[in-house]
Amino acid sequence: MKFATWDENLASHTPEVQAAARSLETAIRHELPDVVVEYDPGNGLLAFGRSMKMRDLLFALIPHAGWVNLQLAGGALLPNPDGLIEGTGKRIRHIKVRSREQVASMQVAGAIRAQIDLAA
Repeated sequence: MKFATWDENLASHTPEVQAAARSLETAIRHELPDVVVEYDPGNGLLAFGRSMKMRDLLFALIPHAGWVNLQLAGGALLPNPDGLIEGTGKRIRHIKVRSREQVASMQVAGAIRAQIDLAA
């Protein structure tokens, strides 16, 4: 199902998924205050970048039934000692975030900072 806005999309998910998505959005905005944010209703995702040009994209949030995928544009190049970053893409990988508390973990917060540093 396609939703016209990010808020409508999130409202269709569990409170846990909503809280995780909101916490991820807050964490990204905190680490990169001048980030450009845009909702893509066709793909149901919230994109973050230095601009909305493909080469400037850093993150995307994609809500699922039991988690939020935190897409990392350079995920394949990031350190992954805990195996938290998943996927097989040549560049883009993701972390499945299941709770607000997980967003504050050293692993997720570190991956957000590492993605920003990689793109600097």
